[in-house]
Amino acid sequence: MTAAKYADVVVGTRSDNVDNFFTYETGGLEGLRVGSKVTVPFAQERGNRDGYVFALFDDLPAGLEGKRMRRISAVDGQESLTEDAVAVCVWMRRRYFCRYIDAARCFAPAGKKRAKVGGESEGGRQDAAPTNPVENGAPVLTQEQKAAVGRILPALAEGKPKVFLLRGVTGSGKTEVYLTAAEEALRRGRRVVMLVPEISLTHQTVARFLARFGAARIAVLHSGLTLRERYDEWVRIRSGGADIVIGARSAVFAPAENLGLVLVDEEHEGTYKSDMSPKYDAVEVAVRRAQAAGAVCVLGSATPSVVSSYRAEQGYYEEITLTKRYNTTPLPHLTVVDMRKELMRGNKSIFSEALYAAMLDAFAARRQVMLFLNRRGWSSFVSCPHCGYVMKCAQCNISLTYHKAEDRAVCHFCGASAAVPKACPSCGAEGLRFFGLGTEQVEELTRQAFPEQKVARLDVDAAKPKGAAKKILADFAAGKTDILIGTQMIAKGLDFAGVSVVGVISADITLNIPDFKSPERTFQLVTQVAGRAGRREERGSVFVQTYVPEHYAIEAARHHDYEGFYRSELFFRETLSYPPYTDVVQVTTFAADEDVCAAGAGEVRELIFAALGPSGLAREAAAGMLGPRPAPVAKIGADYRWHLYLKVPTGRRRAYEAALAEVKRRVNTDAGKGYRIMLDVNPFSLM
Repeated sequence: MTAAKYADVVVGTRSDNVDNFFTYETGGLEGLRVGSKVTVPFAQERGNRDGYVFALFDDLPAGLEGKRMRRISAVDGQESLTEDAVAVCVWMRRRYFCRYIDAARCFAPAGKKRAKVGGESEGGRQDAAPTNPVENGAPVLTQEQKAAVGRILPALAEGKPKVFLLRGVTGSGKTEVYLTAAEEALRRGRRVVMLVPEISLTHQTVARFLARFGAARIAVLHSGLTLRERYDEWVRIRSGGADIVIGARSAVFAPAENLGLVLVDEEHEGTYKSDMSPKYDAVEVAVRRAQAAGAVCVLGSATPSVVSSYRAEQGYYEEITLTKRYNTTPLPHLTVVDMRKELMRGNKSIFSEALYAAMLDAFAARRQVMLFLNRRGWSSFVSCPHCGYVMKCAQCNISLTYHKAEDRAVCHFCGASAAVPKACPSCGAEGLRFFGLGTEQVEELTRQAFPEQKVARLDVDAAKPKGAAKKILADFAAGKTDILIGTQMIAKGLDFAGVSVVGVISADITLNIPDFKSPERTFQLVTQVAGRAGRREERGSVFVQTYVPEHYAIEAARHHDYEGFYRSELFFRETLSYPPYTDVVQVTTFAADEDVCAAGAGEVRELIFAALGPSGLAREAAAGMLGPRPAPVAKIGADYRWHLYLKVPTGRRRAYEAALAEVKRRVNTDAGKGYRIMLDVNPFSLM
């Protein structure tokens, strides 16, 4: 086959002014194809820049005939992208308002080359109980698992893109369905990508896949690896040295050619949404990547996101349900404890009477307990009881969280910290007080209440040392720890045989966040953490402590009623025009000067109306627009921030995308404005 004469190249520059294709002559270079990493001369620069080939063709596009084309200098075959990755990059640019090169770099390897490549990365090899009993070397599937597999395997055989939403109660054996589907994909010569929401969950997932497929076929990708380890794994995958890729969010960009199956476990989790540019949603990318590769995508969860369930209801996904636990053990008994009544009885402890008694019974029976609180640190804020002064971050102007282990008050946005003064900086009075509860304080109070038990904590702080999370979970799995305290890191995916009691210390923390997704997150977290109890022969007990036991999210979780919650939430979302009926686009204006930021946000609002044109779209946008107004966290680091929210009806997404992309280009390429904007589609948080 004759080599193409010309190539459209995306060049490695971060300027919005040159976010486009540049046409080069190929010069007959060997190995050049769509996705190839190349070196090209660019602009008036003396040196070359890296770039990626996005299209190849023999005839010049209209308008370029007769013009002298510059030539591609070199091709790097080792670090090229797959062809389906290029298709996803084009889609990502439109969907997430990012640059072509930013999308391409998501697929590119992290780290640097070294002489020796290959070998196993540190993936956290940990023993884990099998998801199903084994007979004659093969797992024994339940009837529901057989039915689920019976729908997924024919789709793999067809070799056409298809998306399944696998809704299975906690402990129903979703992992065995993943494993069986992966086995079929490999048998057909296709490759598999498996996503998990947390690095800490990668260890158990890897262990289960290792037991089935062996170490040689599995690669691990996540940010917990060193840059060298990540590069080695990337090259091993790209060269065909691994058939299965397992990892957290960024593993969706693994360079697996001939992709046949994409698995997303706990698809509802917010950790799949990137908080850095490009602000992609890994679940959406997984679906789009499967479509581009002609692969099957399976989204699994006990509590699917409202958006995913709606897409299944509308026929975009095919829903499969697992209603029973694989070992037939009933779902845990869930008790909602009204903490208002506990206070009236004089109980000021973090443990309700019912939870405390259940924990004692569990320890007497040599069983384990998990305690959940979705807030790290020791206390939420530090304040003066005399004048009301609150310690705040000098840069971000938000209250600091006290971390007792460091004896510092820390900003959870920019990372700045400060020592707690002996006297109030405002009124001079001594005795600043600590308010609010965090996992550090829960750990301390638990040790005091149960001095005979061994206690461990797993949150972002405890997991910082390399290998710490793996050891904490391994010790708990081995029965060396009696009580495991943690944030959402312990709420999902983990499978421990010895846990009979789970306590949710305060279900109200997520419920009281000013965000339309708060009820959904509360229902999901309570249901997921409850699912850690009683995963073997005996039924577990869960105690949910709250000051609003009547809230519909709490009530639905108490009855394990996903359908009831979904219907209530869907009514609320439709009434207020929130997803899945719209996309919410967060437009953040940021500037070093507060007045410039405020004025810029107002100007952006008018630019959006102008870009939408004189049609009814501008009037529609005005009706669904919130703001502009100062962001809840009005300053992070050196920048002030204003938010504007635009509700984009899903049926008119393309028109809005074009208008918003034009506004972003105009603002961010005009250095004289003094402000910039960032767009985030369906942000994880409205803060």
